[in-house]
Amino acid sequence: MSVFDSIRRQLAPIHREGYPFIALFALASLILFWIWVPLAWVGVVATCWCAYFFRDPPRVTPVGNGLVIAPADGMISQIALAVPPRELDLGDASRPRISIFMSVFDVHVNRSPVSGKIEKIAYKHGKFLNADLDKASEENERNGFVIGAGKGKIAVVQIAGLVARRIVCFVREGESIAAGERIGMIRFGSRVDVYLPMGTHTLVAEGQYAVGGETVLADLNAAPKELAFRIG
Repeated sequence: MSVFDSIRRQLAPIHREGYPFIALFALASLILFWIWVPLAWVGVVATCWCAYFFRDPPRVTPVGNGLVIAPADGMISQIALAVPPRELDLGDASRPRISIFMSVFDVHVNRSPVSGKIEKIAYKHGKFLNADLDKASEENERNGFVIGAGKGKIAVVQIAGLVARRIVCFVREGESIAAGERIGMIRFGSRVDVYLPMGTHTLVAEGQYAVGGETVLADLNAAPKELAFRIG
């Protein structure tokens, strides 16, 4: 294998959503080279960062009946009981909710946590509060999915953050989808909430880093029990 092939294997593909932004940054950088070279190099760095932000690396998704996979890269900021957004029509009962906070350095392509049918997609306008705040789940702009997974309904909610200004959806209601398939993305820092059926056995802890399409969040088949975690 050549050095070029080795480098190419380390570079993640860029999602098509990023092409217009990368082109805009690159064009601005070229113009700046005619105006002031030091500022142009800042534009080059910004262009490279934009390409990095819109990366879409392939993932190896665990396949198994009842497994719930992380829909996003990022820190698991909270695991708690919460009522799903009203527009999803999942009732007023609290469910286990796993919140994943994505910084501007994380991959922002979101994936389906389970295999099943997309029964509902609901978009709601809202504020742009810090996505790490608990009230962001209720007040921020968001896009929610309800997926029928055989073992129950799973809800995934994309929440815009302080910097994010656009939620993009890749799928439609009625589609069948496999765990790990791409369902959308949020631009520039945000959060994704996963609502699980009551009594679901979670397999992660707050403060843990999740890898979208790979990290197993829960097992719908396992009996609930206390888990211990070690930091080291």
